[in-house]
Amino acid sequence: MKPAAAKMNYDQLRLLPDDRQRHELVDGELLMTPAPKPKHQRVLNELNLALSAYVKEHRLGEVYIAPIDVVFEDHTVLEPDILFVRRERAGIVGEEAIHGAPDLVVEVLSPSTFYNDLRIKMNVYGQFGVEEYWIVDPETEAIAQYRLAGNKLELVREFTSEETLESPLFPGLRIPVKGIFQ
Repeated sequence: MKPAAAKMNYDQLRLLPDDRQRHELVDGELLMTPAPKPKHQRVLNELNLALSAYVKEHRLGEVYIAPIDVVFEDHTVLEPDILFVRRERAGIVGEEAIHGAPDLVVEVLSPSTFYNDLRIKMNVYGQFGVEEYWIVDPETEAIAQYRLAGNKLELVREFTSEETLESPLFPGLRIPVKGIFQ
């Protein structure tokens, strides 16, 4: 009988080379995906600009953009595309990583991350208490908004390119979805 494989932890993850791959851990298992493509980065940038400007103007907290580690526990470390931490919860922001669940996580889908974002990472985000999760789909030009219900994220609404994204986390923020994808 083979011994169980040892789980990788955060200290071991940090020793991996910076090789343009995203390195993440889910229950000690290493997930690697290639660097994002230009379309992914354009969409990410547009959303980050809109969100960051609003958060800064209203002094709500801090928006971070990948790459940044979110350490949920020693064997579960993810790197969301965008995350938001409320000012009242700034204590989870460490020198080298976020230690705990952000209030909002945003993932922009790409062919290499589709399954991880919609299944694996969504389950982790729900399990560890991420309040809201946005899945941004550049192909369909839509943004799916999930909210925490117990320890699961449930779909609340899907915003199409003709609609305006709103969230209870950001009262008064209105982001025209079409503008994110242009």
